[in-house]
Formats: sequence, C-alpha cells, structure tokens
Amino acid sequence: MTKSLLSPDYSLEADALKRGARLIAGVDEVGRGPLAGPVTAAAVILDPARIPQGLNDSKKLSAKRRAELAAELAEVAQVSIAHATVEEIDALNILRASHLAMERAILGLAVAPDHVLIDGNMVPRGLSISAETVVRGDARSVSIAAASIIAKICRDRIMWDLAQHYPGYGWETNMGYPSKCHKSALENIGVTPHHRRSFKPVHNILYQDEMISD
Repeated sequence: MTKSLLSPDYSLEADALKRGARLIAGVDEVGRGPLAGPVTAAAVILDPARIPQGLNDSKKLSAKRRAELAAELAEVAQVSIAHATVEEIDALNILRASHLAMERAILGLAVAPDHVLIDGNMVPRGLSISAETVVRGDARSVSIAAASIIAKICRDRIMWDLAQHYPGYGWETNMGYPSKCHKSALENIGVTPHHRRSFKPVHNILYQDEMISD
C-alpha cells in the first residue's frame, strides 16, 4: 500500500507522549482559498482510549460522515473552534490570519495542551507552547484529521447561513470558493461585506467600480 492510501493514525501523538507530553492537540484550518467568509481553525485533544473510527482528511469524507464524526468528537474529545474575520484577513494577509485563527483555537481549549501538531509547514509565530508542523497532517495524524473535520463542519455552516442572507452567490454549495457561479455573481450583483477585498478577483471588481464612478 502506498503512503498516499494510508489513513491517519496516532503515531505522531504516541511519539510526543514518549517525549513527555501529556495532552496533545491537533490543529487545522479551513478557508484559505475562498473569496468570502472567515478562515476557521479547530484544535482537538483526543482521548487515546476513545478515538472515533474513520477519522480522515475532511475532504475525503462525505458531508454525512463528517457530521457523524463531528457529533462523536463533541462527546469524546476536547474541541475548540476559532475564526479570523474577513477584516482581519484583509488587514493581515491570509497566512497570518490563518495562524491567528489557529492560535485562538488552541487558547480556547478548556485545558492547555503540552504539545501541538499543526497541519502545514509553519508554526504560528504567536504560539508559545511546544509545537511541530506536519505536512499533509490531516492524512497522517488522527488529531489533525479530527480538527480538519470540526473546522470544515463549522465553516460550512457559517457559509450556509450567510447564503440565506446573500442569495445568488452560491455560498451554500461553493462555501465562498471562486466557483463560476460565485464569480458571475460578483460581476452582476456586486461585492458584499463578507467578501475579502484583498483577494484579486474581489479587488479587481472594486477597482473597476471606482474607475467607472470616476
């Protein structure tokens, strides 16, 4: 079996426990690429004796399975969810805003972890506890996979709710990503308060509008 077909496991967490950590949190974010909506992060501390079966990268799971696992995680794990707003994304840039959401999620845990496994290749610069990055972490660590599921479920619900107030952009299905429907709506309906003005497709429309008004 090739590495790409393997499911995430508890190996990285077990290694951290051997090094003296007692509570290990997995952290992941969702929403870097969309043109609208917040970036959302989750931090999850699993009980090694009560790890739900089937944890995996949220993108590899059906919406139904994600919802089932999220409900189970709420019962057996410590979970924290946090966001960085559209305004923070525009002010800081998407990478820094993603890290801010991660920092907030970690700080929001009821009990502080001793060690954090972070999806990606950069540790948020504001983080002061022991941490390691894990490239493609949601496919390697069950804690990070759990965080990816929680973050996606939460952000998808936010975008579905926003879609009810801003119809026409297709946010209930594209979740703010630059789908054909979304880009067409930007051109024909316009920019909403929930769009990321620093992102090129949105910025270009705003700039065009300014040029026309001038």
